[in-house]
Amino acid sequence: MKKLQLRLGAALLAFACAVSPALAHPPVANVQTAADFEQDRKDILAMAGNFKVRFDMQESTRWDGSYTPLPPKVSGGNEIVRVIEDTGRKIVLQHILVMEHEGKTHVIKHWRQDWTYEPEKLLVYADRNVWKWEALPVNLRTGRWSQTVWQVDDSPRYGGWGEFETIGGVRRWHSNWTWRPLARRDAVRNPVYDRYLSINRHQNSPDGWIHWQDNMKMGQKDGKQVPIVQEHVLNSYTRSDAYSTKPGDDYWAKTKDFWAAVRAEWDRVADAKGGIAIKEEAETGTVVAGPLMELADDISNGKTKTADAIRKAKALIESNTSKI
Repeated sequence: MKKLQLRLGAALLAFACAVSPALAHPPVANVQTAADFEQDRKDILAMAGNFKVRFDMQESTRWDGSYTPLPPKVSGGNEIVRVIEDTGRKIVLQHILVMEHEGKTHVIKHWRQDWTYEPEKLLVYADRNVWKWEALPVNLRTGRWSQTVWQVDDSPRYGGWGEFETIGGVRRWHSNWTWRPLARRDAVRNPVYDRYLSINRHQNSPDGWIHWQDNMKMGQKDGKQVPIVQEHVLNSYTRSDAYSTKPGDDYWAKTKDFWAAVRAEWDRVADAKGGIAIKEEAETGTVVAGPLMELADDISNGKTKTADAIRKAKALIESNTSKI
C-alpha cells in the first residue's frame, strides 16, 4: 500500500518538482501602505480551500536546434490547501492530495508554500543537491514577499521573492527569476537539461486561483548553462465540493506534530550547516523522502508513535545532509 501511495503521489507530482536579484527587479518605487499589506495577506490566504486542480504543461519553444520538444501534457486531481501557520508577516500553506484509485481514497502530503514579508534572507536552489542562503538587501525586500516552496518531505525546492501588483485589472504576485531542480516528470527521463530558470506567478480568480510558471530548461554545454527549451505550466485551482476532504484532514490531524518537527529539523540543519546539501534521486526526490513519508503513514495508521517517528526522522535528516 505504501509503495502504491508513493507511486500515485509521484504521478501527480510530475508537474511539480546566476541571475542577479538586482537585475530581475528594481527597488519598489512607492512605500507600501497598511492597506496594501492587508490586501497581500488576503490574496495569500485566499489560496486555502478545497480544489479540483488541473496541471497543464507544454514545452513551447526550443532554443537548442537539435532538441525535440515534448508533446503537451495535462493531468489533474483533488487537492486541499490548509493554513498551518499565520503570524501576520509569515503565512504557511500546506497542500494535500486526496485521490481516488480503484475505488479507494489515497492521501498524499504534497508541496508546501511559505510566504514571508520583507525577509532578510532566502533559501534558494544553488546547484544540484545544494540549497544556499541568499541575503536580500533592504531596498530589494521592502514591500515585497518571498515564497519558499518545499517538497513532499519538507526539504527545499526553490525560493523566490516579488511583489503584488495590479495589471489590466488583475492583481497578482510575480517572482524574480529563480533556479529550481528538475521535477520528477523530467528527472526520470534523464534529459539533456538538468535544472530550470523560472518565473512564478500567482493570481486569484472568481473560481479559485492559478499558478503560472515560465520555465527555461537549462543544460550544460562547454562548461556553461545554456537554454534548451522553454516550458509554460498553468496549474488551475478551482474551488470544489465534489469530493470528501475528510481523509486529507484526518491524515493531517494525525501527522501534523510529526511534520512540524520535520520542518523544524530542516530549519535547524539549514542554519547550522549554512544551507542544505542532500542527494536527490529522480524517482523519489531527496533520498529521505520515501522513509519520511512512510513514517508519517505509520503514524496515521497507528503503527508507530509520533515521538518515535520524530526521533527517526531527525536522525535521517542529520545523517543525510552535509555542511555547505
